[in-house]
Amino acid sequence: MSKTVWIINQYASTPATGVGGRHYYMAKEMAKRGYNVYIIGSATHHILRKKPAVADDFLIEDVDGFRFVWVNMPEYENAHSKQRAFNWFIFPWRIRKIERFIKSKPDAILSSSPSLLSFIGAQRLARKMRARLVFEVRDIWPLTLTEIGGFSSNHPFIRLMQWVEDKAYRDADAVISNLKNSVEHMSSRGLDPAKFTWIPNGFSLDEVNQKTSLNTLAIEQLPQNKFIVGYTGTLGVANALDTLIEAADKLREYVDIAFALVGTGKEKTSLQALADEKGLENVFFIDPIPKVEIQAMLSRFNVCYIGLTKDPLFRFGVSPNKLFDYLYSGRPIIYAIDSGDYKPVLEAGAGLQIPAQDVDKLARAVLRLYQLPLIERAEMGENGRRAALEQYEYGQLAEKLAEVLFDT
Repeated sequence: MSKTVWIINQYASTPATGVGGRHYYMAKEMAKRGYNVYIIGSATHHILRKKPAVADDFLIEDVDGFRFVWVNMPEYENAHSKQRAFNWFIFPWRIRKIERFIKSKPDAILSSSPSLLSFIGAQRLARKMRARLVFEVRDIWPLTLTEIGGFSSNHPFIRLMQWVEDKAYRDADAVISNLKNSVEHMSSRGLDPAKFTWIPNGFSLDEVNQKTSLNTLAIEQLPQNKFIVGYTGTLGVANALDTLIEAADKLREYVDIAFALVGTGKEKTSLQALADEKGLENVFFIDPIPKVEIQAMLSRFNVCYIGLTKDPLFRFGVSPNKLFDYLYSGRPIIYAIDSGDYKPVLEAGAGLQIPAQDVDKLARAVLRLYQLPLIERAEMGENGRRAALEQYEYGQLAEKLAEVLFDT
């Protein structure tokens, strides 16, 4: 008889409703391998593009071989809404009745952060149904709120979350994270390191094997006959794309080099204004493309850029989805992230690593790759693809997750 897992992630989604992401791909791959998988998520949250219509307490949908259980929750406007915080308390309360709705009892329950309070509901279910309990950390809360958000560690809500975090490390049968070095923080909060497993994000081999062509509009927006340094994804503050534009300014005399920013986000307008203010003709903004076209876009780049701001939390490692798409693309990568001991591009020999938000070093890195013989750039790209297939393919990651979930 196949084993059953309930994955509880308040902010989960599917490609049809949101970004899909880590748990969607994990569930799909585990289902292929014969596991009975349920993802349990809120039918209302700010990451959803299309909210499902849930008339009763729960709605169950069949999705790519597994089942998605939507939990009816109060609406809220945006990520900063007070109702979003209230929903952290409501969600674990609502799921307490879910065992009456899902017929397949779990052998394991995975509770995923950053919605820490979900762990309380997950633990109650696990005890009631004698299931193995696994806690997953994707963002380290409440540390994020104190180090980045400016909250005092003595704030009552922070203290509550700290209590839940410590409890989760103590009570869970196993702890996983996509942040490789997060075990250092967890150990300082009482985790037995023997319970920890690193399982990064990855890429879908099924998705890249579709070999979807790039749409005509995107092709028309790309620079022609240029050495393209490209970025795909959200144009947000955290991605340090102003640094990329400043580097483009420094390299404006190299007429063969162009910079392409593919996507949209809150910073797109200000980034365009910065490029216009500097009179840059070597920076191109490309409209967002479907995820299945990402590899077709990356194939048109000569170099892929990934950067983040100087965030002290990144010392515990990072796991940006675009990194694994970049690695698989076979293009050399400029990795401008201070991620502690986690140095995936450097270790794989897949490109260059430079400090975060360093315009001069970024410009020099672009120039170095531009001047490098094609055969050496190709070798870097192949190193990256090899690392992607060996370490970051979702089928392999799902098998690793199953080992932790079912203690095999």
